[in-house]
Amino acid sequence: MKVRHSVMALVVAGLAVGCAAAAPAQTQTQTQEQPPVTPRAAESNPPGDIPDDTLFVAYRHPGQPYEVKVPEGWARTDLPTGAGFTDKLNSIRIETAPAASPPTEASVRNQVKDGQISTVGTVTRKGGRAIRVVYRADSSPDPVTGKVVRDEIERYVFYRTGREAILTLSGPVGADNVDPWRTVSDSFRWTTS
Repeated sequence: MKVRHSVMALVVAGLAVGCAAAAPAQTQTQTQEQPPVTPRAAESNPPGDIPDDTLFVAYRHPGQPYEVKVPEGWARTDLPTGAGFTDKLNSIRIETAPAASPPTEASVRNQVKDGQISTVGTVTRKGGRAIRVVYRADSSPDPVTGKVVRDEIERYVFYRTGREAILTLSGPVGADNVDPWRTVSDSFRWTTS
C-alpha cells in the first residue's frame, strides 16, 4: 500500500509540475484607478446658429442671370427677380435690379434705411467684387408670437452690365454664422442666362 501511495504521490507531483510549466508566467502589474467618465455636456449654441453639418444646394431663379447656394431644406418664398429662404431665425434673400452704374460704398450705405451700420467696404468673392455692408436692425415681428429679434445683417451688392444682384443674409445678433454666410456669399456667381 505504501508503494501505491508513493506512486500516486509521484503522479500528482508530476502533474503539478507539468501544469506549472505549461501555464504562462503571470506578471504583476499595478493599475491606477481611472477617474469616472462623465458625459460631455450638450453643446449650447446661441439662437440662430446654423449647424456646421448643413448642406448647401444651388438655387437659380428662372430667367435671372445668377446662381447662389443656400442651405438645403430652408423654406423658399419666390420673388419676381429672386427668392427668400428662411429657417427658424435666419434668412437669405437674393434679388436683382437694374442699375445705371456700379454700386459704391456710399450708395450701398444709403440703401440701409433703418439700421445701425458697423462696416461698409469692398470685398472680393468667387463671383467677383461686391460692396458689403454689415448692420443691425430689428427683425419683422414673429407672425405667431409678435416677438422681435435684433438681427445682424450682411448685404452684398454685386454688379454686372447694368444689373445689381443684392444678397442679404440675416440672423440674430450673437449667432455664429460666419462660416455659413461665407459659404453663401462665396457661392454667388453670374450666369449667362
